[in-house]
Amino acid sequence: MAVRLVVAVTDGDWFDHLRFKPELAEVNFWSPSAKSFRALEPGELFLFKLHAPRNFIVGGGVFAYANSLPCSLAWEAFGGSNGANSSMEMRARIAKYRRSASDDRSDFVIGCRVLTQPFFLPEERWIPMPDSWSSNIVSFKGYSTDNADGLVLWNAVQNGLTSLASVGFAEQQARYGEPVLVRPRLGQGAFRIVVTDNYQRRCAISGERTLPALDAAHIRPFADGGSHEASNGILLRRDIHSLFDAGYVTISPEMKFEVSRRIKEEFENGRHYYALHGQAVAKPIDPKRQLDRSSLVWHNENSYRG
Repeated sequence: MAVRLVVAVTDGDWFDHLRFKPELAEVNFWSPSAKSFRALEPGELFLFKLHAPRNFIVGGGVFAYANSLPCSLAWEAFGGSNGANSSMEMRARIAKYRRSASDDRSDFVIGCRVLTQPFFLPEERWIPMPDSWSSNIVSFKGYSTDNADGLVLWNAVQNGLTSLASVGFAEQQARYGEPVLVRPRLGQGAFRIVVTDNYQRRCAISGERTLPALDAAHIRPFADGGSHEASNGILLRRDIHSLFDAGYVTISPEMKFEVSRRIKEEFENGRHYYALHGQAVAKPIDPKRQLDRSSLVWHNENSYRG
């Protein structure tokens, strides 16, 4: 089976910020403009290369997802895993690359390439670039394990990972054997943007489309055994999300929105929510990412106040 790899030129500040954080579950390898990215499918490898003259691959991760987001929401989703100390620092770096005016207050839309199980190689294990790499490449180059350079890179990465016991996907690798896809393990940030797109950036209950007002909600909370998988997530307006987490509203296994009588009893309010009671809940656009019925049952039985 042939597996694709991408080698991307990394921002030095991004790399230096993240390289000594082995606890990371995911990172956002962003581009300053909202360019689409279709070079990989989930489970293939995305590798980082330093700027010339240091022509080495120094780390990478498992590609999980790509889309475009306002930089404020990218920060909200990934925080320091964007490779910056603060949202202001990240925004300043984006503005520099975009050559924006100093008084430009736009919420820049950036390209997000979400990587799970990231790794950063110690310097003695940095991987030299193959001869096919050109100094004219400023973004990325794709390889495949069905050609010589791609297979050499794949095996070099597996060899480099032997010293990194903390790498989250090391146990999944086909070291020195046939290359295979690695199942991405979504983190909180990846979960958020996958769910956001899965509902076409609309609240599944109200249809609200104002992106900063929307949240990716876990049906079964992560702290209670739920996962970051898309099948455990739904996009909700933030006030509805708060009520859902508190058990004042729920979604039945038949995909109907239900509102507890306790909103009226406890707050003498809720007319807007009761108007939504009983309506059908929007379903994800991807048939492979439909809500897990067992999670809905769990919320009904363990969280909903009835």
